[in-house]
Formats: sequence, C-alpha cells, structure tokens
Amino acid sequence: MKPESIPPPPSQRPPEDEVHSFVVADDGTRLFTRTMNGEHEAGSVRAFLCDGIACDGFIWKYLWKDLLQVAPITHFNYRGHGRSAAPKDADRIDIGAHADDLTRVRESVGDPPCILVGHSMGTQVALENLRRNPDKVRGLILVCGSFGKITSTFRGVPILDLVLPKLIDTVLKAPEVARALWSRIPVDTAIKIALAAGEMDPSRIHAADIVPYMEHIASLDLTMFLRMLRAAGEHTAWDMLANIKVPVLIVAGERDTFTPPFLAEAMAKEIPGAEFTMLEKGSHIASFEQHETTNARILKFVRERILTKP
Repeated sequence: MKPESIPPPPSQRPPEDEVHSFVVADDGTRLFTRTMNGEHEAGSVRAFLCDGIACDGFIWKYLWKDLLQVAPITHFNYRGHGRSAAPKDADRIDIGAHADDLTRVRESVGDPPCILVGHSMGTQVALENLRRNPDKVRGLILVCGSFGKITSTFRGVPILDLVLPKLIDTVLKAPEVARALWSRIPVDTAIKIALAAGEMDPSRIHAADIVPYMEHIASLDLTMFLRMLRAAGEHTAWDMLANIKVPVLIVAGERDTFTPPFLAEAMAKEIPGAEFTMLEKGSHIASFEQHETTNARILKFVRERILTKP
C-alpha cells in the first residue's frame, strides 16, 4: 500500500531527507509515519521503531541518527497517538491491532527485510508482529519491555490489574471531568512528580527532553489510553519466545519500575541465543538516559548479528 505524502506544518518541518506520510490501516485508520533512508540502497534491512504506550517517538531522539548509520528507519504513531487518527473501530486498540498496523507500515515502504525495535509496550507489538508476519524479519531489539501482562508487574505487583477496571468505570461515568483533570496537570509539575517518584534518573536526564512526552500524554484521549493499557495487560507473547529463530538483543534498566528487569531477564533466558544488556541504575527510559551506551550496543548487535548474515 503506497503511503500518502503530506506537507508538514512549518512548526514540524522534518530534517532533510526525512519523509512524513500517512498509511491507511485495515479498518481505515490513518497512521502517521516518518521515514529516513540515508545513503542506504533500496531493499536494505530497515529498522521499524515501535513506541511505548502514550509515546509518539520522543524515546528515539538520540537513537534515530545513530541507527541510520547501519539501516534506513521507519517510525509510526499508534492509532490515537501523535499525528495518527483516532481508531475507526474504537475496540481495535489492543496489541494485535498495533501489530497489524505495523504490517501495513512495513508494506508501505516495500516490505523490506527488517529489524523490529520496540520500547516498553513496543516490545509486545514487535513480538506480536513477528508472530503474525515473520517473513523478512531479520532481528529484534527489545528495550525496557516485557513479553506481556504488563499491568500485573508494575513495581513488581499487580496493582494496575486491581485499579484499572475501577478507574475506567469512573472515567466513563464522568468523561468530561476526567479529561479536564487529565489535561490540566502542568508539564513541569508532572516532570517533578516523576523525578521525585524515581521513575527517571535525575542525574542523567534533561527535563527539556521529557517535555514532548508529557505534552503528548496530556493530549491523549484518557479513556482510550486506559483501555489500551488494560488490553496490553491482557496480552502475552510468552508462548512464542522459545521458538524465535532470529537474533534478539534485550536491553533492561536496573531500576525500571514499569517493566522490572526480571521480565527482560526471563525473556533472555527463554529466547534461544538472545543477547542481554543491563543498564546500571537505569529507569524505564534507560536507553534515553544512557543513550551513548545503549546506541553503541545496538549498533554493535546490528553489525555483528544481522548485517553479516546473507
């Protein structure tokens, strides 16, 4: 399916050679994509970047240009996120829907051999896409994520499993009030709360780098976000891990509370031949906080385990 090129607004003008487009999903939802080919030949192994929930690409700020050294790149916004449209089918917000959307994005750039790169919930999306469309997948890079059931392991306990149903019911009863409260939390306040709670490493993060993420969260449809989070908590790809045949790199943050590192360690043990890297003192955005270390590890993996194969 050929993507529809669009002129970006002046405030969002992409770097030279970065193409912004829309791809139409199976149910008609318009998905925003951005692509950069660099100097790579047509048909080169391409990296597809899959965000975490509530993200629209901020996590790839430092990896983007480094990864372009070894592969062309395509990134997309999930339905209801960033510049992608709200889902045409309000019920299609689960991991399977995102994985199917990724297939459409892969096809939009010619369905080349690819590396699936996932952060947080994007790990589940990458794994599910591999399950549904394994053809031409040459490797996986899974960063600060889990094979599934993420609402059962937040801070190591199933607190979200207990809270989410009631929270969703409350929001549905008073959606306008909930939306107003959700969107009016000042960004600087949200950042201070996250730092105080230990969800980020204050010694390795610049507050300005987090502003786009906080602004994007505030713009999301709260009901959709909560239902999407619940759906991610119901999904698991554990059953397929032992049968993965492609090279896999797993990166974890030692102090990650959203997807605790024991989940990454379990994946690394279950997936044959998987490589594992633990980022010391790293949070859920350890790959962002320690981007130089992370990027070097990712590039080494791609060069040695993927690009050297025929």
